[in-house]
Amino acid sequence: MFELSFAAFVASLVFVVLAEMGDKTQLLAMSFATCYNPYKVLLAVFIATIANHALAVVAGQFLTTIVPIDIISLAASLSFIGFGLWTIRGDKLKDEAKKVSRYGAVATVAIAFFIAEFGDKTQLATISLAAEYQNPVSVLLGTTLGMLVADGVGIVVGVVLCKRIPQRKIKWFSALIFVLFGLVGVFEVLSVKVGLGYTALVLAVLAALSGYAMYAISKRQKPVEDPEVCKKNP
Repeated sequence: MFELSFAAFVASLVFVVLAEMGDKTQLLAMSFATCYNPYKVLLAVFIATIANHALAVVAGQFLTTIVPIDIISLAASLSFIGFGLWTIRGDKLKDEAKKVSRYGAVATVAIAFFIAEFGDKTQLATISLAAEYQNPVSVLLGTTLGMLVADGVGIVVGVVLCKRIPQRKIKWFSALIFVLFGLVGVFEVLSVKVGLGYTALVLAVLAALSGYAMYAISKRQKPVEDPEVCKKNP
């Protein structure tokens, strides 16, 4: 029923690999690789990418006629700040992590990636590529493989960092990445809608609240038993 197009596949693969380098989702993969098993992170990236890009290929344009892309992007950006706070809070959940099901890490990372991809340039690129080549299967295969290649690089970097940097610093590094991209996402949406003045005020409030929350959460944490060892959740 569907005829594969090599040209559409290669174009989608190359485009997404280039677009994903340095993108927030690649850094997200790097951050999660410092906390979870890298193979489960890669599996979660695959699941989230398939789901998100399939939605982009099949119903992306229809979705944006119902829910404005700005609303989706703003919600995703605010969720990033929440992930940052969650990362700091995770220090005290070491014992509870043993109770999490073996698929807990996959579900956590997949949900985060699925949300992060909404409104991202790789999702929008997938919609454009599908419209240009009119071959949704080839585009989906190409963009998915491109995401795995680029985010695989991020995961390798995350594993290396995990072996060289104390766990507490890794937690803060990951949390700051989440919050930073959250604030950048909010800026990109609000600066167009309400102007730079109000946007700066909102960002200042969000940054202050996020900083205070991270500090308050970290103060309640018990010191980790071995701060020089990066322990990953199952």
